[in-house]
Amino acid sequence: MSIESGEGHRPEEIRAVPLRHPWRWAATAVLFVLAAMLVHDMVTNPGFGWGAVGNYFFAAPVVSGVEKTIELTFMAMAIGVILGVLFAVMRLSPNPILSGAAWLYIWFFRGTPVYVQLLFWYEVAVLQPTISLGIPFGPEFASWSTNTIVTPLVAALLGLGLNEGAYYAEIVRAGIISVDHGQFEAAQSLGMRRAQLMRRIVLPQAMRVIVPPTGNETISMLKTSSLAVVVTYPELLFQTQNIQNRTFEIIPLYIMASFWYLLLTTLFTMGQFYVERYYARGSSYALPLTPMQKLRRNLTTLRRTPFSASALAEPFSSSGQGNP
Repeated sequence: MSIESGEGHRPEEIRAVPLRHPWRWAATAVLFVLAAMLVHDMVTNPGFGWGAVGNYFFAAPVVSGVEKTIELTFMAMAIGVILGVLFAVMRLSPNPILSGAAWLYIWFFRGTPVYVQLLFWYEVAVLQPTISLGIPFGPEFASWSTNTIVTPLVAALLGLGLNEGAYYAEIVRAGIISVDHGQFEAAQSLGMRRAQLMRRIVLPQAMRVIVPPTGNETISMLKTSSLAVVVTYPELLFQTQNIQNRTFEIIPLYIMASFWYLLLTTLFTMGQFYVERYYARGSSYALPLTPMQKLRRNLTTLRRTPFSASALAEPFSSSGQGNP
């Protein structure tokens, strides 16, 4: 295309040709075909047993298992959060004994599988048949059978809570060290003790770093709680397997349990979104839009005038950046 620059001659109009993306269309077509095959198999394959999924979804044992799962999740997370904050502060302590003990705890519980930890607490009576109260290396005042104290619930809480405490300690430590060190020095110059410094200055600011991974850990704990089936705690997966043993409907009941976990995970994710949004107030980042705000924005966008070439050229012409 030639452009003449003499007087009285205008340059020819540029004909913009949209860039073609044939591979995008090909990939989209492949995805549509795969999705159609999956839907067809799910509808026509009797092995999915959708009728059984619907029949057992709100069965009394399943609903009870869901309640036990939620209870176990929150109790184990509470233990993990308390231990995590404690050992994170110990890890950052200038006392080498405290920091060394915290490092040893984190090293051990992060380095061993949670499944093995659950089995250990469930069988701890083999190692220690009784739990006694008395003077160390001296007389005992009272003793109890370990099996009566370490019930399936206690074994599940010990296994999940102690393991979570090790991971959460590192999350809290990352939040604490993200606070500017100058604030430590300023608080110490005012005569604040270390406990006051952590409680009033550091931890409130560290929450912006701590909250997002806390939500992720809670969702992970919800799914990890299914491992409590090994200690015979009657959570969702345990109840699902009990029904399977009676009805021999394996796949439909696993699908039903998966739907429950997906539903609970979705609800937890929504809660995490609003908690993160609350703690993001006052930061330099814009607050994320809520689902309703996104819906209103999309509806407003659809009511706008359709796209045109003049609309594309308008910002360039107004800012003076459209000239070559």
